[in-house]
Amino acid sequence: MFSINENYLKLNESYLFSTIESKVNGFTRNHPQADIIRLGIGDVTLPLPPSVIAALHKAVDEMADKSTFHGYGPEQGYAFLRETIAKNDFIDRGLDIAADEIFISDGAKSDTGNIGDILGDANVIGITDPVYPVYLDTNIMRILQSSITSSKILFLTCSEENKFLPELPPKRVDVIYLCYPNNPSGTVMTRAQLKKWVDYALENESLILFDAAYEAYITEDDIPHSIFEIEGAKSCAIEFRSFSKNAGFTGLRCSYTVVPKALKTVTSTKKEVSLNALWRRRQSTKFNGTAYIIQRAAEAVYSPEGRKEVRSMVDYYMQNAAIIREGLAEKGWTVFGGVNAPYIWLKCPDTTDSWAFFDRLLQECHIVGTPGVGFGLKGEGYFRLTAFNSHEKTLEAVQRIKNWKQ
Repeated sequence: MFSINENYLKLNESYLFSTIESKVNGFTRNHPQADIIRLGIGDVTLPLPPSVIAALHKAVDEMADKSTFHGYGPEQGYAFLRETIAKNDFIDRGLDIAADEIFISDGAKSDTGNIGDILGDANVIGITDPVYPVYLDTNIMRILQSSITSSKILFLTCSEENKFLPELPPKRVDVIYLCYPNNPSGTVMTRAQLKKWVDYALENESLILFDAAYEAYITEDDIPHSIFEIEGAKSCAIEFRSFSKNAGFTGLRCSYTVVPKALKTVTSTKKEVSLNALWRRRQSTKFNGTAYIIQRAAEAVYSPEGRKEVRSMVDYYMQNAAIIREGLAEKGWTVFGGVNAPYIWLKCPDTTDSWAFFDRLLQECHIVGTPGVGFGLKGEGYFRLTAFNSHEKTLEAVQRIKNWKQ
């Protein structure tokens, strides 16, 4: 009989947000009149910016003309988008990132999961707790059964005591996942704090996988938008970026990953290899590239009009974040985040069971959030709300919570 990858059996039966959706659907069937406000999954609600829509229409028209039709594109992404990204997100900010170090993809979720394809099974993986579930689940999926032991995955505790910022590992780790601004806690690292991690990685010859999907939401000056703002990071880090939360591409699907050419390691036979070359080889084998029309849409994000439109969208969601953060604080709840990120991380009042709090908030306030334990054991007792609904729904949700007799 054929065999399966039994690592999948070590995962929770369903993905966190699938479980939430199932619970909400069950509640809706029993309470069809309930006006449910969703502040759970991090999906955007504003429509695509006008500049993006115009670019999509133009690109579709090109696909209808034989002289401008595009078939298979380059797996790394079209040069027009990679060069635009390099200039606007890095070179104009004084960072030396070249277009051939940028890989266009269909989402940061995909790339943060797929990056493990080019990493060895013997690595000790450092993962923050709480954490975006994809980092942990994809490592469980890929590591050989015999290798999945407590010594292969080291959890880096993030708590109120350390302001949800992990301490440097007590022992050496090979690969470190960092996400800042953070999902789920909404916290950030200053340049000095991030530099400690880069210095650690350089000293220990470790690799940092840096998820910067929410960099557009940074409002404070001393918070780096890219890990490559830190000296030496090009020799120890890969960065993931997304158009989902800043430009509303959750449905279009477009992102990019930066793999510097300076990032190298050695094989078991002491042969030096480039991770840029390995990732290029992986993508050319397993990925046919992001659609031409989507890449043209992403290019429009960097136009003068697109920049203004995207900034307006981000500001809109950050106003929601402020409404939630301030409203919950007024009720006397303990809250974190919401200043440099679209997430508010709150301490569950009167309980340490975050699923119980989820159920009560849904049943009594008709509000959907995300239980903290879904992000790891250290998330138990906490709860995540997102700023991605409308102003009107956000204000209504906060008012319901203020009126809630717990």
